[in-house]
Amino acid sequence: MNSKGDILIVDDEANTLASLSRAFQLAGHASTVCDNAARALELAKDKNFDLILSDVVMPKTDGLALLEKLRASGVTTPVVMMSGQAHIEMAVRATRLGALDFLEKPISTEKLLLTVENALKLRRLEAENRELRRRVGKHQILWRCEKMRAVMAQLERIAASETRVCVYGETGTGKELAARTIHEKSSRAQGPFVTLNCAAVPAELIESELFGHEKGSFTGALQRQIGKFELAHRGTLFLDEIGDMPLAMKAKLLRVLEEGEVERIGSGKSIPIDVRVVVATHHDLASLVREGKFREDLYHRVVVFPIALPPLRARLEDIPALVEHFAKQICAVNGWKQISFQADAIDALKDYAWPGNIRELRNMVERLLLLTSSQEVDSVTVALALPPDGGSGKASAGEEPTGSLSARVAGFERATILAELERQGHHITNTAKALGLERSYLYKKCQQLGIELRASR
Repeated sequence: MNSKGDILIVDDEANTLASLSRAFQLAGHASTVCDNAARALELAKDKNFDLILSDVVMPKTDGLALLEKLRASGVTTPVVMMSGQAHIEMAVRATRLGALDFLEKPISTEKLLLTVENALKLRRLEAENRELRRRVGKHQILWRCEKMRAVMAQLERIAASETRVCVYGETGTGKELAARTIHEKSSRAQGPFVTLNCAAVPAELIESELFGHEKGSFTGALQRQIGKFELAHRGTLFLDEIGDMPLAMKAKLLRVLEEGEVERIGSGKSIPIDVRVVVATHHDLASLVREGKFREDLYHRVVVFPIALPPLRARLEDIPALVEHFAKQICAVNGWKQISFQADAIDALKDYAWPGNIRELRNMVERLLLLTSSQEVDSVTVALALPPDGGSGKASAGEEPTGSLSARVAGFERATILAELERQGHHITNTAKALGLERSYLYKKCQQLGIELRASR
């Protein structure tokens, strides 16, 4: 889909149709005009428009009734409502019926085009997600062991409800994948799945990311931004690493969860939202509550049903299936011939501790596929790629370092960085400070030493 859109305009006033059509034409958009809801419904069924812009007050069938009929007919095209007789109850009803936005007439050309741009951006993201799923298959959790059988049973059971879930697990255990599974097996599966890593967003920007902002609401706010909660309307919002969210933001998040509405920064208008929130963390939230680092009232809101994902070292029997899946996926993306793993290579992978869990395993499979010179990966190649410490980050007890001076120094540096990352909960900025390094230098050093880092923070 290109950057311009194909828009259906519905309004009973000829002058409005003409002016809106002209504005879209000048901006490079294509448009179709219609002066009644019945004809608009027919057009929307016959053609896949990128956006429908509809007036509310029209004779016979009004815009809100049209919106209901569109959704009942299976038309998923984003709809923006507009009216010169707008009031808060009308806007609330339109939002609940699934309208993407509500504009008050008269509408400035700048505001109109910005709204269209945001709607088309969302449309493109949805199309890209569908294409990615078509190419690499739907998100799925691969498992064989009994521990994961119990986890999958929990996910199946909880998906059928609206209960809020907290997914616990070490870095790289697949917390987002578990949240996607809940979403895709729920009644919200046709709605959006929106994610936010709370640890990766600067504290001063996280409110804007969650709730959005109006143009000019703060320095640098050059245009309106729709927040994650609004984008996730009628779907699921996944908040990863919620334990690292700034304490002040947790109070605002609690209010949204309690009241079911958000307010963009710089706006005095509350927007109703229908969102299921799933959170995840590698922290023990109960301990953070006792330490005063996490609000107890928010804890009881988000940890209604906890699900704990086991680390990869506790589900070693799943490694063969995971390796096969990753190898096929990586070869397909790169256009390579399929490369398999010998049994002794799989055994060698099972002997490793996998501190980075499934994410580290996936990266290792890609590295091994690049290292092998044949159509099979053997144990010798695995031994060359895996760290000599077995994933512990330190030498075995009683083992003296051997090899050249540079190799010994590199081994010491790697063990030191891994140990500090573990102490700092894999918080990169804090690790760099503790080691007296610049963050950029720590990144480079980790790349040199083959240390896999989690999402940047």
